[in-house]
Amino acid sequence: MKFINIGYGSMVSADRIVAVCSPESAPVKRMVTDAKDSGRLIDVTCGKKTKAVIITDSDHVILSALTADTLSEKLVEETEK
Repeated sequence: MKFINIGYGSMVSADRIVAVCSPESAPVKRMVTDAKDSGRLIDVTCGKKTKAVIITDSDHVILSALTADTLSEKLVEETEK
């Protein structure tokens, strides 16, 4: 099982990630709101601005302070190992 660092010492299993999205679009904002209401939201931004939203296969939504580009690069590096 491979993990990627999603910021501030938080890690997530690379195998469980379904999508890494920018938080700017309306559908992603609705997804974050729905996840918060149902208790599936995990905020690892440590009070910083949310720059990426990670969707997992368990329908959890993770907010990260790292950009989606940075996270996708890390994900590609981990899957190539």
